[in-house]
Amino acid sequence: MPKATPRNFHVPLPEALYERLRKEAEQSAEPATEIARRAIMEFLEKRRRDALYSAINGYARRHAGTRLDLDEELEAASLEHLGAGQDEVE
Repeated sequence: MPKATPRNFHVPLPEALYERLRKEAEQSAEPATEIARRAIMEFLEKRRRDALYSAINGYARRHAGTRLDLDEELEAASLEHLGAGQDEVE
């Protein structure tokens, strides 16, 4: 599969942020573009995780106490399993 061609994206930065990025690039001996790329990727990944957590949390809250709530047999088996692990530690 051919590698995608990188796309350029112009991001105007306030002077203070530009200087911090330039200084970090100099200290780490990494290109500023690589630092910025990594920061953007980390930010977007965090946003994805936060959205997933929010969706799961919303679902759990909406369905708490309904038939879609945690299966009691599954919960009992889980607690049993966790209890079994306690015996091994002692």
